[in-house]
Amino acid sequence: MDTAVVVVGAGPAGLMLAGELRLAGIDVVVVEKLAEPTGESRGLGFTVRTMEVLDQRGLLPRFGDLPTTGQHHFGGLALDLSVLDGAHLANKTVLQSQTEAALEAWATELGAELRRGHELVSVTQDDDGVDIEVSGPRGGYRMRCAYLVGCDGGRSKVRKSAGFEFPGTAATMEMLLADVRGVQLQRPDERRYGETVPGGLVMGGDLGGGITRIIICERGRAPKTHRSGPPAYEELVAAWKRLTGEDISAGVPVWTSAYGDASRQVSNYRKGRVLVAGDAARIHLPAGGQGMNASIQDSVNLGWKLAAVVRGSAPDALLDTYHSERHPVGERLLTNTQAQGLLFLGGSEVQPLRDVFAELIEYENVSRHLARMVSGLDIRYDVGAGDHPLLGRRMPHVDLADQDRKTSTTELLRPARGVLLDCADDAALRTAAAAWADRVDVVTAAPVDGGADNPLRGADAFLLRPDGYVAWTSGGETGVAAALERWFGPA
Repeated sequence: MDTAVVVVGAGPAGLMLAGELRLAGIDVVVVEKLAEPTGESRGLGFTVRTMEVLDQRGLLPRFGDLPTTGQHHFGGLALDLSVLDGAHLANKTVLQSQTEAALEAWATELGAELRRGHELVSVTQDDDGVDIEVSGPRGGYRMRCAYLVGCDGGRSKVRKSAGFEFPGTAATMEMLLADVRGVQLQRPDERRYGETVPGGLVMGGDLGGGITRIIICERGRAPKTHRSGPPAYEELVAAWKRLTGEDISAGVPVWTSAYGDASRQVSNYRKGRVLVAGDAARIHLPAGGQGMNASIQDSVNLGWKLAAVVRGSAPDALLDTYHSERHPVGERLLTNTQAQGLLFLGGSEVQPLRDVFAELIEYENVSRHLARMVSGLDIRYDVGAGDHPLLGRRMPHVDLADQDRKTSTTELLRPARGVLLDCADDAALRTAAAAWADRVDVVTAAPVDGGADNPLRGADAFLLRPDGYVAWTSGGETGVAAALERWFGPA
């Protein structure tokens, strides 16, 4: 093997995966066809779950002083995230280009090799590894790796070359996007989450630094499949004028783009030794900024599993749980973005639906349900039988203390290792887990706040996977040794 893992694509998903693999000591090469980052930012900000994920790896300080907000929307209808319980709210200010820069620095500091200007040409796999052909600045070359992961976006070369099935629906409309300098929009508050106008939908928001993001969906506009490049700014100026009556021609475009409402997902996230993550696994309407965030979370789910299999400490079957856990998440993401698309982009015939949604969203339990959905907090994996409410869910931030130190569940996850949290100083539990000491840290500590709001109530011990999800709790039908073997391999 030339390297253990090759990741194709240096977007947020690929860079996050590279960092996760390096935390586990796995050699990884990232192949990226672009010679330099474009500086363009389709994704914007972090959902609540991504804020948690970045925090558990100690990455939030790399983004400086992060403003957060409880203001969000579902299909253009205002949604209050402050109804959620947790240590974080959402961020709406970090550009995707900033996210990529921060993750690139982190991954390369950990030892990941990033090859820019190197484009994947072909993929061939056998029972023992994957051969790829790459075109680089000095010509073509071949590499062999144990596993290949496609994080190369909606037009994924990995997905196509490896023959992944990609069912779904084609785009029926086209939306135009531009980041523009020197534009003062009328009624920006009404258009922050999108305003339905007689001819379609318009959206405009301040990105800071004198840049305004403009999004246009003109009803009846069919997708232009023949585009050889991004739309001209004049095309957006004309569409904005038709829909709003405003002239934005004095603005200077930073970049422009066009996208549709296609909705597709691969049938399986894994095909032998080739896997896909992020937009390579699914495409959908970018409603509510969920796509980039779900992509980062794909990589955090996959990274520790792939590392364990490459290292030989866990069986190959562990990789199948990547599909069984993340495919339903992607499916639900497609469903909610399609629903938002109807509310956003439908004509007058959808107005009754908007009116009913606006009524329902005023109820706190409905608002909480939708807020959890778009924030990634409603995810619960099937990790086995048990009654504890945290089982299969991500461990929330809980301050902990023992006789010698104070810590938290968030800090325990920084090394990306398994954690067996013993809240009752159980010597028998620690003895049972000793055989997995090379993969799982046993920590004896109890919640600082043991009151009624303590989420750890109801169990004395918790097994945390490296991605932060609770795989076992005491008091269930399964013993800790069986849970350790299931998620971390034989002792």
